[in-house]
Amino acid sequence: MIAGIEFGGTKTVAAMGHRNGGLIEEFRYPTTHPQGTLAVAIEWIRQRGIPEALGVAAFGPIILADHGDDYGGMLATPKPGWEGFSLSASLRAAFPGSRLVIETDVNAAALAESHSGAARGLADVAYITIGTGIGAGILSGGRLVHGALHPEVGHFKVPVFPGDDFAGVCSFHGNCLEGLASGPAIAARWGVEASALPPGHKAWEVQAWYLAHGVLALAAIVAPSRVVIGGGVSQADGLHQRVETIFRKLSGGYFPHAEGTDYIMPPALGQQAGICGALLVVAAN
Repeated sequence: MIAGIEFGGTKTVAAMGHRNGGLIEEFRYPTTHPQGTLAVAIEWIRQRGIPEALGVAAFGPIILADHGDDYGGMLATPKPGWEGFSLSASLRAAFPGSRLVIETDVNAAALAESHSGAARGLADVAYITIGTGIGAGILSGGRLVHGALHPEVGHFKVPVFPGDDFAGVCSFHGNCLEGLASGPAIAARWGVEASALPPGHKAWEVQAWYLAHGVLALAAIVAPSRVVIGGGVSQADGLHQRVETIFRKLSGGYFPHAEGTDYIMPPALGQQAGICGALLVVAAN
């Protein structure tokens, strides 16, 4: 039996489960400041026993390049109080005998959807999440992708929707993909949360335009066999179909790996993709 923790921008999930991603029990609660957020997860896991291993899926940017002293260190993030915080230091102190594996939340979700979700059995998968930010996990040749940093697809620069003069909300890049199409960007642009916008609102045409350009870049760079789009904003009716339609026009039939009618899909695991992936990364590393 192993433990998993998913640190998201708004919620954290602690779970006990198996290396195959199967959940035994989970507990969800709001993400606040780092010390308090970790303390809740640590205490919940301790009450259920010391795990053999602990898999973590965390929002980023985060240091994953090696397992040294800075492993699991949070980099420049708009999440107040988290920049410079070390997940590994806190978790190694709490569970010194447990093997620790840390991944991004989106990479973990990509792994879970490949294992038992919308991309089951596929070795080349991209998972995009749209919420408080935009991130993407990439599984290529059956391996999760990292470089000197992990993928930061949300900070792609994308073409501007015709007539769009919105400056964007990204504190680093202004009108990058995240700055134009994340949950906070939608609220700033239209004055209401995404969940309050009706299906026929122009917002969804604009949203699909930007996401389709993000998918186009992924299709050209890492050639996934399927793109899964999740996160709170993605639950809007018809959004996946809108993105698919615009992507088809943009791609011009150039990418044979992207020609299937089910190329862009919602996650089959729903809100459990991240925490199931947190368990799966233990076996994958």
